[in-house]
Amino acid sequence: MKAPQSAQRRLLDLNKVDTVLVQLAHRRRHLPEHAEVLRIQAELGTIDDELTSAETLVADTELEQRRAETELEPVRDRRRRDQVRIDAGDVDAKALRGLVDEVAHLDRRIGELEDAELEVLDRLDQATALRDEVAARRGTLAERLNAAVAARTKVAQEIDADAKAYLAERATIVKDLPQDLYGLYEKIRQHSGSGAAALTARRCQGCGLVANASDLRSYAAAAGDDVVRCAECGRILVRTEESGL
Repeated sequence: MKAPQSAQRRLLDLNKVDTVLVQLAHRRRHLPEHAEVLRIQAELGTIDDELTSAETLVADTELEQRRAETELEPVRDRRRRDQVRIDAGDVDAKALRGLVDEVAHLDRRIGELEDAELEVLDRLDQATALRDEVAARRGTLAERLNAAVAARTKVAQEIDADAKAYLAERATIVKDLPQDLYGLYEKIRQHSGSGAAALTARRCQGCGLVANASDLRSYAAAAGDDVVRCAECGRILVRTEESGL
């Protein structure tokens, strides 16, 4: 294949742009800001489970407290009715003794139930405090996540803007290249990661190997518009004044 030396040297500009684009894409995929977002999201998942458990404990304890109150209320009602009958004095002595005994029994029962309800209320206070503490930690973590996402978005947008500029520069370079030369460059690039390299001081800047004497004679003997490829890596070898030929 033949191509003007100017076009071949333009491949070096294209290769530089493609190298930068690859670096930008790699950076875009491996943003430390993205790793931070994932880490906070994992923490948030854990604390969400913790908050669900705390909310469940509060709900269960509230139900237990309502049951305790439901159990206590009819005993209090019975005690009030008995006291009304005692205060009215319209029962005989035997019935009165029975009511007094029952009131004493109901008082003991009310005391037991009230103690049990107070114990439940104490546990409810503790459960509520725990839920509120976990919810506060979750709120703080959610704020950190929002900040991390914003930071990631900002960096990603900056990278995308750089990539857009380099893609525009790439399009300009490609437009100036012979299509067959560009096609060969792309074919090699897809296989090797880069399609062209300068020959500098007898060394291919693509694979980093110094050409042997036989290959150097071949490179030197080729016409200026001949498209030469590195004998080691196959990249298009762009000869310049610094090639050492």
